[in-house]
Amino acid sequence: MVKSASFKGRVLALVGILLAAGTLRSAVTVVPPVVPDIAKDLAIDSLTIGLMGMLPTLAFALFGFFTPLMMRWTSLEKLLIASMSVAAIGQVARVFAPNTPVFLIFTVLALAGLGAGNVLLPPLVKHYFPDRLGLVTALYVTMISVGTALPAQFAVPVSAAAGWQTSLASWAAFNFIAAVPWLITLFSESRRGKTAPADATAGEPPSEAPLKLSVWRSPMGLGLTLMFGCTSLNTYSMFAWMPQILTEAGLSQAAAGSMLALFAGLGLPLSLIIPLFASRMRNPMPIVLVLLVSFVAGYLGLLLSPGNLTWLWVVLAGIGPGTFPLSLLLINMRTRSKQGAGALSGFSQGVGYGLACIGPLLFGILHQATGGWTVGFLFLFVTLALLGVGALYACRPSFLEDQQLKR
Repeated sequence: MVKSASFKGRVLALVGILLAAGTLRSAVTVVPPVVPDIAKDLAIDSLTIGLMGMLPTLAFALFGFFTPLMMRWTSLEKLLIASMSVAAIGQVARVFAPNTPVFLIFTVLALAGLGAGNVLLPPLVKHYFPDRLGLVTALYVTMISVGTALPAQFAVPVSAAAGWQTSLASWAAFNFIAAVPWLITLFSESRRGKTAPADATAGEPPSEAPLKLSVWRSPMGLGLTLMFGCTSLNTYSMFAWMPQILTEAGLSQAAAGSMLALFAGLGLPLSLIIPLFASRMRNPMPIVLVLLVSFVAGYLGLLLSPGNLTWLWVVLAGIGPGTFPLSLLLINMRTRSKQGAGALSGFSQGVGYGLACIGPLLFGILHQATGGWTVGFLFLFVTLALLGVGALYACRPSFLEDQQLKR
């Protein structure tokens, strides 16, 4: 039983999961506020700035696919230690880059570590906390939100005081710190000569051969992938284009920036609330429907009357991405094992972040081609419909492993 597991081991695992979650966006959000300072030293042009904006989702997609393959060769704990170390090394090395190509190479290295971390956290939660999926998911997704906001908030003050190099490199310390609980866990287990205390709780006998999982053959897996992907596509499209939508409607740049901060800030309470409620529901589709209605209402307001009641439309649109923490929770609710959670996490996030990369680009192309926002929002409405279809399959009570055995 879970209650018989070592309390010390569980506390270390929880601390390790939360610390790692807090680092998963730092290398991304610390850069944009200090791009002007970086550009002075590395001669970064507008094309490179655009490329830097696409690198995170591209890297998260690419390494999201590769991480489940690595899970077959070694333990989740060792992989997370490696991912945190790679992310830290990349963040430190890039500030010593003599030119832009080297800076981008080490940025990709940092993002590779973070991309692997994205995929590893759901199966780690499944492995250590199968009895507390909702609570631990809520806590770690909240830490992702906190770790997204803080680097952006402190980037400019630190850069002004100590230079952009210090501003970028300082966050690597948290990646190294996040690896410490897992190093202690591995050392303690090796001394005891036994596996992690949660092994028995997940219903995975060590002698049982892992099932070979093909997520793309699972209706539930494809549905969750579509749900996660369309959520990411819409969220990143708003991050990229909401300020311009609002400034064209007559808001000042400062006001548009505040509205974007409001949109992003709603992720914090949603990350706490939604997993706690959804984990108690056999089928959380009603939550998805509420979030979709909020998405649609917010988009309609931004399209038809963006200059009036702007805060209301932004709040409604900002509630919609609550499907993000729900998607991460469903990775564990719809799998029976850490292997299943890892496979589903890698596939859904790999495809999902690929879609997130396409969304802002296509939204911008449609705006440029038509001179307005209507066609772009119609595109987003279509993706919301696809999100709903995917959620129907993802929320339906079923397990990835069971669907594989039926084939």
